Amino acid sequence: MDKMTNKDYQKFVEEKIPKPIYLKNAINAFLIGGLICTLGQVIRNILFSYNLDEKTVAIGTSIILIFLGSLLTGLGIYDKIGKHGGAGATVPITGFANSIVSPAMEFKREGFIFGVAARMFIIAGPVLVYGVGSSVIMGILYIILTKR
Repeated sequence: MDKMTNKDYQKFVEEKIPKPIYLKNAINAFLIGGLICTLGQVIRNILFSYNLDEKTVAIGTSIILIFLGSLLTGLGIYDKIGKHGGAGATVPITGFANSIVSPAMEFKREGFIFGVAARMFIIAGPVLVYGVGSSVIMGILYIILTKR
């Protein structure tokens, strides 16, 4: 039997790995992300038509988009959107909702406490920790640097 050297193995692996289509992926991310943002703008416009103030509209838009992201994840649709949209589906707030709901659904058979509740923040937890932590640091820096 022929022994394969590390160099031969690396060459073999490089030949077998599918090459990503960067331009197509970027266009898909742009289109999917743009559609999600357009949906958010439509929701904002509808909420503004009810004569709501800016803060209420912003909160309402976020809540509706999170609900839609969670619902589509539960129905198995958001994963298909994410497969084609890549970062365009991951970056908006709907992607954050997907990152919370997906692990929770995966572990629902383990029960609500040790399954859903314990696993819900498996991906989103670090995002929350570092997001809150960095916002506190930025707030402190802002106070220090703007105090006259």
